[in-house]
Amino acid sequence: MSAVPKRPSVRIVHEQDVVARMRGTQDRIADAITTFAGTMTFVYLHALWFAVWIVCNEGVFGDDAIWDPFPFGLLTMIVSLEAIFLSTFVMVSQNRQAARENVRADLDFETNVRSEVWSIHMGRALGVDPAEVERRVQELLAENRARMNGTAEPPAGT
Repeated sequence: MSAVPKRPSVRIVHEQDVVARMRGTQDRIADAITTFAGTMTFVYLHALWFAVWIVCNEGVFGDDAIWDPFPFGLLTMIVSLEAIFLSTFVMVSQNRQAARENVRADLDFETNVRSEVWSIHMGRALGVDPAEVERRVQELLAENRARMNGTAEPPAGT
């Protein structure tokens, strides 16, 4: 009977799974409202609503149709309350997005550490000099920083 080699246990965590576990019903509601509030449909509906409100309250359909005469105090209060709630929903969505970015950064860091450890082990197995590799990495990073800062000299022949 031959022994079957044991497969290493590699745990891969996906950002979507972590974020899905963090997201509750209230978050879904806030996202739906924020998503709709960020559309042109929302803008058009509000423009129509304001126009109808103002036209009715200016007496175009008679004095019986006026329920909020100029300066439209009720409309002002409703719009102010809506702004308060919408800004809160936006902040809830932004806070969750920040949490999602933190999860993504943590997972990226774990992936980078895992890659570095694997690279070191494979390099040792292949007889690669880690000091030489690190020296070359530092050179490339310095060149890239110089290019980003605009202090690098253009390559020869250009």
